[in-house]
Amino acid sequence: MNSFTPDFCNIVEAAKNQSPKRIPLYEHLVDDAFMVRYLEKPIEELMNGNQSDLDEGMRRYCEFFLKLGFDTVSFERCITSILPGAGALYSHAPGSIHNMEDYQKYPWDTIADIFFITFSHYYESLARVMPDGMKVIGGVGNGAFECVQDLVGYTNLCYIKYDDPELYGKLFKSVGNIMVEIWDRLLNRFGDIICVGRFGDDLGFKSTTLIPAEDIRKHVIPAYQKTISRIHQSGKPFILHSCGNIFEVMDDLIDVAKIDGKHSNEDAIAPFKTWAEIYGDKIANFGGVDCDILTRETPEEIKKIVTEIYNQVKSYDGIALGTGNSVPIYIAEENYLAMNEAIRIARGE
Repeated sequence: MNSFTPDFCNIVEAAKNQSPKRIPLYEHLVDDAFMVRYLEKPIEELMNGNQSDLDEGMRRYCEFFLKLGFDTVSFERCITSILPGAGALYSHAPGSIHNMEDYQKYPWDTIADIFFITFSHYYESLARVMPDGMKVIGGVGNGAFECVQDLVGYTNLCYIKYDDPELYGKLFKSVGNIMVEIWDRLLNRFGDIICVGRFGDDLGFKSTTLIPAEDIRKHVIPAYQKTISRIHQSGKPFILHSCGNIFEVMDDLIDVAKIDGKHSNEDAIAPFKTWAEIYGDKIANFGGVDCDILTRETPEEIKKIVTEIYNQVKSYDGIALGTGNSVPIYIAEENYLAMNEAIRIARGE
């Protein structure tokens, strides 16, 4: 392949639903262990070391994206990882809020401080080592729905919806306030290294949304609005990562929440070209290759499928290509590299 020079403007233009000089590569998340396997260098141990170690770990983290032809580094730190008494979303802990009394006792006003005490040094390190021509796409992980689930639990949240509608609404409002406070402080301190804001909030599964669409309109989207507005005030576009069948609320996400783009696609719900066909005149569409393809197919077949996807969407504005979800450790390296190579060859490298 030809030598590669990153230019974060490509993904900014794509996120604004424009046509950059090349279709950029994009991943929502890449498992650290996958990076280590590809680079053949440790990362995580360095991230937990002193400043010198951390900076070296961040250099290697950025090196992964640079070597594979990305214009940006996907990076975030998650709100759910620092919420006191949480854990219901990922580790099936009972959560800490089950009724109005729990809600009123919860230390809402401490969350932003905890976030920056815990994570500021990572963003500071990125600012020191970011390769020329690159910036961060990401920022703060988790949206309102995932944060509420982490505090309450999905099943308990469904009960609360009917048992205490007032609490149900207050949970989303309080989490929305936390989100915008954290994002505001992040953009004030580290906005120079961020080119596109992004968070992930999985609102659906294979057949429909995880809570009623009307609840998403009434509670989740208002919780998004303040944060997305703050990101827009900083002059940056916003990409929503959301898995599942969320067609029922897409117009609301576009017209009310004001997302600039959407990431995540699963062929069992709709292939990537369908998202581009339906929404390509309104927002950017990031994603492309169903992770199931990368798991099951041979490198040769993957290259054929990826080239076909590229040709299906190359005429649309606002396209960035990569996996339709993220890069887990169980995807074979040769399969991921086959996808990456096919995209880079198709775009002329």
